[in-house]
Amino acid sequence: MKAVVVYYSRGGTTKKMAEIIHQELNDNGIESDIFSVSEITAKAFLDYDGIVIGSPTYYGTLAAPVKALLDESVSFHGKLDGKVGAAFSSAANIAGGNETTVLSILQAMLIHGIIVQGDFKGDHYGPVAVGSVDKRCEENCMRLAQRFVKLLNRVAGSK
Repeated sequence: MKAVVVYYSRGGTTKKMAEIIHQELNDNGIESDIFSVSEITAKAFLDYDGIVIGSPTYYGTLAAPVKALLDESVSFHGKLDGKVGAAFSSAANIAGGNETTVLSILQAMLIHGIIVQGDFKGDHYGPVAVGSVDKRCEENCMRLAQRFVKLLNRVAGSK
């Protein structure tokens, strides 16, 4: 199984989160790649079993380059059905729109038929950073990756 972690980052916070998730996926037995949105096309999603996308929060939603990547994926609508997905975000402050950003990414994934999993502990929709990556954020990024691996293995085992 193979996963991809895709992110957009101007200040480095979202990139750091992506690197933590990427490392934890690899440490838990999933071969994964990591790309900035400028380094990948949406068509590459077809080559992966799992897709994790992260974006900083701009005006309460995802950054334009992430939205453009997701918009590009419309050209192969239905072909991502059954893959596993997850999302994460960063914002400057606690009410900066992290949850709405994560939910925007998850909505696009759900429309594709991608399987996503919430979390009853910590950051329910996906890891969020407030200002910078602190210990809480790092732990939530690692937890997301660990749970993502378990879900990916369950989904793959049921096929």
